[in-house]
This record gives sequence, structure tokens and C-alpha cells, in this order.
Amino acid sequence: MKKHLDVIAQSYDKGIEDGNKGINLYENLPDHITSHPDYPAYLKLQKEVGQDSKRKEVKNFISPQVGMKLIDLGCCLNLMFNDYDKWDSKYYGIDISKKTIQLLEKVVKSRGLEVGGLHCGSIHETSFEDNFFDVATCIGILEYFEEDFVRNAIKEAHRIIKPKGRFVLDIPNVESPVFEVSRLIEEYIGRPDKFDLSVDEFNYMIKDYFEVVSTEKVVGMIQYFLVKKG
Repeated sequence: MKKHLDVIAQSYDKGIEDGNKGINLYENLPDHITSHPDYPAYLKLQKEVGQDSKRKEVKNFISPQVGMKLIDLGCCLNLMFNDYDKWDSKYYGIDISKKTIQLLEKVVKSRGLEVGGLHCGSIHETSFEDNFFDVATCIGILEYFEEDFVRNAIKEAHRIIKPKGRFVLDIPNVESPVFEVSRLIEEYIGRPDKFDLSVDEFNYMIKDYFEVVSTEKVVGMIQYFLVKKG
């Protein structure tokens, strides 16, 4: 697990370095991806459905309010690009990429933002107190990991979220016609998809921890809208 976490961290670190050089790997994909028969459908869905973290459905369900604490598990650059800085809840972010956290710290300072904290580490074991957060997100993360890590991440989320706390996460939708395109893109940028659970297996895994309010199919993924049990 440690080795794979390092691979994911290095990939995101490289993404930050490339971004600082003006390089966007998503705009320079190789032919074996852009020539894939489902690539046009992938682009069409991206435009119609929107980026997973920025979808209005996420904010509407989370319903961030003043006095609430939000944990963004595997935060990436949501605070920078996906309007999380505009939410009324107090923002806490955790990410495995050191360079991501360093960049977010600069953004917080330059924008004069007040956040609860930014932490470099893994989402499957955090230092937060039990029942600390009112709401949570974990979007675009679990697809990189196998069952053991996913199980530990779910247990950790349950531990740090308050009872009845709202939580949005997503997993790969292997039945989606564009899933293969998504997988190829992530593999190309150094983040191979390791998720090895069926939807039924994942549902069984989370049933003792979270109530599934609803699910929605997005671009190669299934987004879950959850409420913590207990």
C-alpha cells in the first residue's frame, strides 16, 4: 500500500510541476486515447455533466453552512479551481501530494482565505478527532486503490464525520461506455486504476457505515450521496 501511495503522490506532484510550467497533460493526450471510439462520447459527457467535484449536485447535497466543518478527502485543487473557497463551511483539505498542499497554502495566503487546515497525508488514516466534521467529500480518489485501502478509507471517514453528517464520494462505473477512456487517461498520467470492487460489493462494504440517499452516474464514475449512520 505504501508503495502505491507513493506512486499516486508522485503523479500529483508531477502534475503540479507541469502546471507551473504551463503544461496540461489532459490537453496533450496520445493517439491511443484520442482515437479511442468512445473518446468523443467522453468529451460530450464532460461538457454536459460537468467536472465531478464542481457539480452543483455536490454542493446542494452537502449544503455547506456557516459553523460547519468540511473535510475534503483527497482534496487536489478543489479549493483553487472548483469554488470550494466560496462555500460557507470551514474548509479542511487532506491530500497525499506534498506539492498540492504547498500550492494550496500559497492560494490561501494570496486570496486571504480562512481555512481550518491543509494536511499532507493519506485519507485512510488521519489525525482528526472522532466526529469532528459536519460534512465531507471524497471525489476522484477511490478508483486508484484496492479493496483493503478503500475499506480503511470508508471506516476512517465514518470515524471523523459526525452522526447524520452528509458525505459525497465516487467510485468507477465500469459499465459506463466512457470508463475505459477515463482509465486510459489516468494510466497515462501515472495514476493507474486499481479499484477491484463491483458496485454490489462496494454497497455491501459501506452499508454498516453510511445510508445511501441516492446515486448518480457521471463521467465514467458513480457518485454516492451518503449520510453517516450511528
